[in-house]
Amino acid sequence: MKYLLLIYMDENAMSDTEREHCYGESAQLAQDLHTQGQFLATAPLHPVATATSVQVRDGKSLVTDGPFAETREQLGGFFLVNAQDLDEAIAIAIRIPGAKVGTVEIRPVIEVARLPAQP
Repeated sequence: MKYLLLIYMDENAMSDTEREHCYGESAQLAQDLHTQGQFLATAPLHPVATATSVQVRDGKSLVTDGPFAETREQLGGFFLVNAQDLDEAIAIAIRIPGAKVGTVEIRPVIEVARLPAQP
């Protein structure tokens, strides 16, 4: 089953040096998960100040600068992994460096039919 591991933290909680170290640890975790056949994708996100939110209501769109939700912690990145069950997803989440300073939210992914690959 696929799980999305969402990494939330105060984006100012780490220095630039700590952040680079975290990226290195995350890259190593991605490599370890790839070796085990569990890795699908990962990426850090740009700061919340770069976010844009879009809503469509009654056929009208509203585009606003900023994140969807104003919170103390921001969505900073994600891992998309294959795991046998929630317990295995939790074991992976514990290994994410961002869990040391923030929170990792685990969400099962609903698999829907895929379109054929484009040539």
